[in-house]
Amino acid sequence: MIKIEAIFRPERLNTVKDALSDAGIVGLTVTQVSGRGAQGGVEVTAARGLGTYHIDMLPKVKLEVVVNDDDTDKAVDVIRTNAITGNPGDGKIFVYAVSDAIRIRTGEHGADAV
Repeated sequence: MIKIEAIFRPERLNTVKDALSDAGIVGLTVTQVSGRGAQGGVEVTAARGLGTYHIDMLPKVKLEVVVNDDDTDKAVDVIRTNAITGNPGDGKIFVYAVSDAIRIRTGEHGADAV
């Protein structure tokens, strides 16, 4: 089993979620996060002449999904192709090995729990 963690722009969430569902990957967790990467932050000019300030933590979403090994490439491709805008700050995808998963309700382990 593989855990895929993707951090990307919040406005791309529904597109990514719908594409994953269309690909048969429906179980996921989403968290609202903030962060920064190579793109840095943004300069904001305040209203009424209050000056400018720098925001270096930008809003993102973190999507987590656990898939069977055979579905890893498909899930990563679906996330990437649907999260991309082509601009700096599109995000990152991380892939981790999962040693076990347990369904709380039934006690099933491994792929049966996913």
